[in-house]
Parts: sequence; structure tokens; C-alpha cells
Amino acid sequence: MDVEAFRKAGYQAIDRICDFYYSLQERPVVPPVQPGYLLKQLPGKHEDAPPEEGEDWNVIADDYQKLILPGLTFWQHPNFYAYFPTACTFEGMLGDLYSTSTPNPGFNWTSSPACTELEMAMMDWCARLFGLADHFLNSSGTGGGVIQTTSSDSALVVTVAARSQYTRRHPDAKLEDLVLYVTSQTHSLGVKASLVLGLQCRILDVKPEDEYALRGETLRAALEEDVARGKRPFFLIGTVGTTSSGAIDHLEEIGEVLKDYPDVWLHVDAAWAGVTLACPEYRDVSRLKDINTYATSVGTNLHKWGLVNFDAALLWVRSRTDLTDALDVTPEFLRTKQSEAGAVIDYRNWHLGLGRRFRSLKVWFVLRSYGVKGFQAYIRRCIELNEYFASLVKTSPSLALVTQPSFALTVFRVVAEVTRGEGKVHRHRTDDAANPLGLLNAISMTFAKEAAARGDAPPYLVVLSSSPSMQTAESTSVVLVFGADEAKVKEVGDMLKTKLNAKGGGKGRWSGKFTGVWREKESKVVDEALASLIGGVSV
Repeated sequence: MDVEAFRKAGYQAIDRICDFYYSLQERPVVPPVQPGYLLKQLPGKHEDAPPEEGEDWNVIADDYQKLILPGLTFWQHPNFYAYFPTACTFEGMLGDLYSTSTPNPGFNWTSSPACTELEMAMMDWCARLFGLADHFLNSSGTGGGVIQTTSSDSALVVTVAARSQYTRRHPDAKLEDLVLYVTSQTHSLGVKASLVLGLQCRILDVKPEDEYALRGETLRAALEEDVARGKRPFFLIGTVGTTSSGAIDHLEEIGEVLKDYPDVWLHVDAAWAGVTLACPEYRDVSRLKDINTYATSVGTNLHKWGLVNFDAALLWVRSRTDLTDALDVTPEFLRTKQSEAGAVIDYRNWHLGLGRRFRSLKVWFVLRSYGVKGFQAYIRRCIELNEYFASLVKTSPSLALVTQPSFALTVFRVVAEVTRGEGKVHRHRTDDAANPLGLLNAISMTFAKEAAARGDAPPYLVVLSSSPSMQTAESTSVVLVFGADEAKVKEVGDMLKTKLNAKGGGKGRWSGKFTGVWREKESKVVDEALASLIGGVSV
């Protein structure tokens, strides 16, 4: 492909991308494909080998439309509710396009000065945007920021640095005695780091009455217990906005405890919720003051809720030498006069790899295009939408909040209503030990997985609930279907009614427009119908 052919193909690609976004809402969220669908369709004599001869570009571009797009899960779809947001802006796309047009490994300043210096500037821009203290700025000359691939990479990097720092201070320490700490709500990145490095990881319990946040007294008890056993606490991950519940650990209490354990590195993981620091009214809730006071390092992701396309994980450290002392390996061919003079940052010593992508360009594009006010307006609008959703949950007779809403996250559960004598209504929550909802929820999950595997799963969620007794005539099963539109909800309802009629049921009723509710007095019939629907799984 020459320059003019690239120009033509580029125009076509942009047009097709724009057409895709115009049609996104009409596409399925989850692709209706089965494992191996693509391997069977790849062109060529053998799907495990490249073609012998080059192919026409138009054929290749058409195959993207025909083979790849139908197999993608669209995280930007308005009906995608799983996991966490995945940022996507046209500014970010253009940043990636420009950066890949001038590829370079960016491992030190000399390899491409603009790559290093723009990253330094963007990390300081973001630090200012989020209100971080001066000691986290690259311009401070002591601390600084670096773009990592994900928060898991950030956690692994600072765990390596914390281990190195501890063993330098305590050369007699045995690695098998070192312990890092997370909570039961901390992202799996903490446990992953311990597995990669072969270190002990202690998971601290957190309580519902504390909104699943780590308290200082829990941490102190664990530290005292481990020290008494001859262990060496060296690293703790505190979280602002846990993935599962949106919990925010009590960083002030944690920081005060760690004053008695100065060798413990406190890393604050604010992967998705950290961007709320851009809005002054949320800084107290997000523990900004405590982050600036106590954190050794802090990280957040622009590629989740921060408008920058994947990947763009931001990591700041209070002391940059903590990273370079642990990660600096400089063979002769990587030495430069600028680095030797200490005049520049070599980011290769701030992460585990050598080469790195030019990710700061898309950050620059996004922040300049939106500005601080535009960024703040986006975050505030998302929180307003979540507050509205939470208000609907609060007024629903079938749903209940598990925790208080956390910025843009609401955790909710089903509440089954059972009418017994004298018209009294009893609600049974999904954590009621006397209620066999675990079995029903297992069936629901299996149903969803089987439907997805068959390729006929529309973008809906099926949740089952029931009364405490599944054996009496008074027991009631409730099937809640959260669908994208009325037609999809009706589709599930018709499917269930067909199965129920075949099982001798059909006494229940299907109601609702966008949320369907099936009530069947003989819940065992519902169980059997669903078991038949998903291929033989039953309670």
C-alpha cells in the first residue's frame, strides 16, 4: 500500500467507523456467535497459517465488516451494563491514529523526546485536574506520574518497588515472610501481584455496616497479629471505589495506623472512581486530602470513566526514586548523556517493560477538546443519571439497594414478595439463609450462559426469586427480565409461558413493559420449566 492507497483506505475506514456509530444502537450488545466461529471463517486454505500471496485491500477491509464486527461485544453500546465503563471518544481515536502513524518504542527521552515530555506534561495536567499534591508532580523533581497499561500493571509495579524498598531497609528480611494486604472488596490486581511475585497476600474482611470499607481497627489488628507471628508487613492497597460495591476505604484511619508501621507502602487504587476528583464537590467523599497526606502512590484509569480510549492507566508516586531504584537496568546501549546528567526522565525505569506506546497524545487531544469544564460536566452527568436510576430502585417493590449508590455505581438485588394469609406481604432478600435463592440464581445464571452459547441471547438480564418454601401451593416464583425494549421482554415471557404450559403450569401471569414479572404459584413448575429451557439443569 502506497501513500495514496492509504489515503483512499483511510477515508473509507473513517466513513465506515462513522456508519458503525450511527447504527450501534440497533446492533446486539453481545455477538450471537459460538466459540470457534471466526476460526472456521478465516479466508485461506488453512485458518492457522497466513496466505501465500498478498490480498486486495478492499477484500481485507470488507472481511473486517463481515467477520470481525459481528463477533465483537460492544462496550460502548447504550445497553451494555456489565463490568465498568470503557471510555471511547473520537478525540481518543484520532490520538491513537496519529500515534501509530509515527511508531517508536519511547523507552527513553532520546528515542523520541516528544513522547517523554508530553507524557510528563499530561501526568501533571491530570494531577492538577484531580487536585493531587505537588509532591506527585513530575515538575517537583521528586515524585511524578507515568502512564501504565492497566491498574493491574500499576499495582504490580508499585508492589515490586515496595518490596525492593523494604528489603533495602531490612536486608535480613526473608521474602517468604513479606505480607501484602488487600480487602475482600479490593480488585483482583492485589492477589494477582502476590501470585506473580510469590508473596503472601492477606485478605482483610470488611463489613456491610461499614459499606464494605476498610477500617483502621481492622488493619491494626491484622498488622499486630502478623508481626507477632514474625511476618513482615510491607504493602497495602486501599481503594477509592471498589469494583464490586463502590466502597471507599477509610484512608485517614488507615494512614494513622501506618504511622506506627512506616515501612508499609500505601497504594491507593482509584481505578474507576478516581476521575471524580476532577469535581471539587466530590473530593471529600473521594478522600483527596487523605490521598495527598498518606498515599505513597495512587492510580486511576482514564480509559474507564475518563473519556480516553484504552489504554491509559495513570500512576503517581510520591518519590520517583522508589521506582527507579527497583527497576533501573541500564546496559551500555541505553545510556545517553541526557540521562546521565539527570536532565530527563527515562520512563523505561518506571514500568516493567522497555518499550512503550505513545499514549499521552490521546490524553492531550481529549483534555484540550473537552477542557476542565467539559470533563467535569461529563462526570457530573453520569452521576446524575445513576442517582436517577437509584431512585427508581428505591421505589421499586421488587428491588432493593445493597449499598448506597457510589458515584456512577449502584448495586441492587431482588426482593421477592410473597402474599400469605390476611393479605400480609413478606419480603425475602437474596441473602436470606432460609430462602433457597442460591439454587434459583444458579439456574438463572446457567440459563443466561446457555442462551448466550446458543447465540440467541438478546441484551437482557434474567433474575429469579422465590418464597422461602418451594414445596407448598402458596409458594411464588418471580422472574424479572430487564430488557432493552418491550419486544425483548415479551420474547422472554413468551418463551417461559411456552415452557410452563408444557410443564402443566401457566397459572401465573406476565406483566410489565420494559421489566417483565412472571408469578407462578407452583414454583416447582417454574423451576422445571426453566430447567427444560436451559437443557436439563434442575433443583
